[in-house]
Amino acid sequence: MTYPENGHVESGGPAAQRTVALDDGTEVVLRKQSVGPMDNNAYLLSSAGEALLIDAANDADALLATIADAGVTVTTILTTHGHGDHWQALEAVAAATGAEVVHHAADADMIPVEASRHVDDGDVISFGETSVRLIHNPGHTPGSMSVLLGERHLFTGDTLFPGGIGRTTSPEEFDSAYRAVTERLFILDDETWVYPGHGDDTTLGAERPKLDEWRERGW
Repeated sequence: MTYPENGHVESGGPAAQRTVALDDGTEVVLRKQSVGPMDNNAYLLSSAGEALLIDAANDADALLATIADAGVTVTTILTTHGHGDHWQALEAVAAATGAEVVHHAADADMIPVEASRHVDDGDVISFGETSVRLIHNPGHTPGSMSVLLGERHLFTGDTLFPGGIGRTTSPEEFDSAYRAVTERLFILDDETWVYPGHGDDTTLGAERPKLDEWRERGW
């Protein structure tokens, strides 16, 4: 499926695919797939036959079919945060692929699959001829992580969506989440494409003018 301009994919439908050219000349094939009743996005990033899977959220059979169609070896599965809708298929996909399982230690007690290793802010995950850098942005959960591919492709889990940051349950959580997105995500260029954990895509430039509104409303 050709990648839509807004990144819209239907739950249970085919993965949308685009090829991303990075500044160093490397090309990464990006596949976005919506799975499960909560419209969770799973992202398969591949380079030179190896792949990183971001959030084995649900429907292991569908995710494994996409991996098989791509003809790649998944070397790492990153869970962006510990909420249950983001790891329902993790055990099955990890077992089928033999991939390394990684997530932030602060969310480890929420995820029933033991990590091969814990990751933190600034860590790098390599696959094929490229790599991604991880950004710790606590608030939605203590261990929430975003993933930066190149300089302008940002996978935010439930940290940032079109129209606001992810759900928080207290003023303290909101303050943490708001501070994290403003200090760690919105330092990137306006052209940075945002791939969220649910729903359609956006850009930092489209969302930046709304920051004061988010701060005022408190969500």
